[in-house]
Amino acid sequence: MNEEILKNETIKNLIKDLEKRVKDNILEQNNFEFLLKLLSKAESVNEAINICSLGTTYKKTGLYFDKKLEKETELIHYLKKDENLSFNIGGEKHKLIIGDNYPALKNLLIQYRNSIDIIYIDPPYGMDENGEFAKTNYENRITRDNLLSMMLPRLELAKQLLSSHGVIFCSIDDRNYAYLKCLFDDVFQEYNFINTMVWHSNKSIMKGSQYIRKDHEYILVYAKDKNDGLLSFNKLENKMSFSNPDNDPKGPWFSSNATYKLNPDSENYYGINLPNGETVYRTWRFSKDDYKAGKIPLYFNGSNVPRIKIYECETNKNTSIPSTIIPDSLTEIITDAGSLTTAKTELNRIIKSDFETPKPVNLIKYILEIAAKNNSIILDFFAGSGTTGEAVLEFNRETKSKCKFILVTNNEKGEYYPNGVAIDVTTKRLKRIMSGKCYDGFDDFEWLKKNFPYMDSLDVYKLETLNIYDKDIFNKIDEKNYDKDFKNDLKQKIDWVCKSFEQTTFVLSKEDK
Repeated sequence: MNEEILKNETIKNLIKDLEKRVKDNILEQNNFEFLLKLLSKAESVNEAINICSLGTTYKKTGLYFDKKLEKETELIHYLKKDENLSFNIGGEKHKLIIGDNYPALKNLLIQYRNSIDIIYIDPPYGMDENGEFAKTNYENRITRDNLLSMMLPRLELAKQLLSSHGVIFCSIDDRNYAYLKCLFDDVFQEYNFINTMVWHSNKSIMKGSQYIRKDHEYILVYAKDKNDGLLSFNKLENKMSFSNPDNDPKGPWFSSNATYKLNPDSENYYGINLPNGETVYRTWRFSKDDYKAGKIPLYFNGSNVPRIKIYECETNKNTSIPSTIIPDSLTEIITDAGSLTTAKTELNRIIKSDFETPKPVNLIKYILEIAAKNNSIILDFFAGSGTTGEAVLEFNRETKSKCKFILVTNNEKGEYYPNGVAIDVTTKRLKRIMSGKCYDGFDDFEWLKKNFPYMDSLDVYKLETLNIYDKDIFNKIDEKNYDKDFKNDLKQKIDWVCKSFEQTTFVLSKEDK
C-alpha cells in the first residue's frame, strides 16, 4: 500500500474497523485480505475510503444495498473564507461551510477530529431528494440504495469527528427508519445505540390519510462510545410557572390536568361537586377513595373542571429524565417541541421562504437540553435553512452557555432561491437573527419585533477546489481557516498541507520518484 495513504488517520481507523469485523465474524478473513490487496493499489485517500467501504456492504445486521461509490477526481477541496458573508460583532464565533458535505467533513477532520460533542442531522429522505440516482418512483429500491450509499461514508467520517463521549441525533421518517437504523448499527455498532425518540411532527387534524394519518417522525440517538466515562445526558428542568392566587398555606403551586380521556366504564369515573353546586363527572387521575380522604389537592375555578395542585415545595425541578417521547403541547412540564407547521412559520418570520422541510427551533433546542454542556461544539452537516444554528443561539441565551455551532449546507438552486439555498436562505437567516439586520441593511422582519439579536459572530467558508498538480497549492490554501498560523514558515506550511490534504502528498511523492 502507498505509505502516505497508510499513514492517513481516516484510513488507519477504517482498517481497524475492518479488522474488528473479522474478529467478530462479520467479515470473512479472505475477503479482508482481498480488500488489503485492493488498498495496496489505491492512488488516493478517496479511493482507499471507497475500498474500505466495500467491507461494510454485507454486515451482521443483514443490511444489503447496491452501494454507489463517491466519484474520484483529481481535485483537492479546501476551505476559503467568504469575507462578504462573514461578520464579526463579538460574542461566540460560529461557522458555516457552503458546499458538498462529504469533502466538508473531510476538511473538518483536519481541525476537529475527536472534538465534536453533538451532531444533529436531518438528511434528505423524500422521493426526489436523494440525488441523481433517485429519479424514479419512491418504491424503487434504487432510491433507498442512494440514500444509504450517500449516508455510509458520511457517517464514517462523522464518527471520527465525534469526541469519545459524543452523541449523534438523526431525524428520519418511518419508511426509512429501519434501513437507516441498520446502517447506524453497522457504523456506530449496535451496542452504542441509545434509543429512538418519537417526535409529534404533525398536529393538524385536517391532514388526512387514506388509511392511518401520519403524525410522527423519529430521531435515532447513538453514542460514539457508551463505555466512555464522560458520556452523560442532562436531566431536564421542568417548565412550570408557580404562583399562589388563592393564598394556599403550603405556598406557590402549579396546576395540572386532573382528568383522563372520558371513560364511563372506568372505576375512576365519578362526580365531584363544584363550589357553585354543580357536579362534574369525569374520568379522574386519582381514585374516589383518595379524593374522599382529602389526599388530592384540587384547585376550583368557578364552573371549570378542577385541576390538581403541584406544590413548588414538593417539586424538584431538575429530576425530569428525558423520554423517548419528545414533549408537545399536551405536556405541561416541558416546552412544546413544535411541528412542521411551526418550523415554516418560524422561518417565515425571519425570511420569507418556500423552504420545504425545516425543523422547529424548539425540537433542536430540546436535543441540546438533553445533551449539551456549557461549551459544547454542535455540528449539523445537513443544515438546510439553519435551524440548528438558531437553536444553539437560543439555548446559549437561555442557559448562559457558550456552545458553538458548525453548519454545513449545499447551495442547491431552486425556483424560490435562484442564488442557492445557502445564499438566499441560510446566510440571511443567520445574519438577521445574529445582528438584527440583513446584509443589505434590511431590518423590517417579523422576528425582530419580539426578539433581540443574539449578537454573535459568524465565519462563512466556501469549499473551493484545486487540481492536485497545481504548483501554487501552498499559497492558495490558507492555514488560518483551520486555526493554524505558520508565520511565513514555508517548510512547516508544506508539511502541514501534505499531511492534511493527502492527495497532495501522493502527488509530491510520485514526482519525487
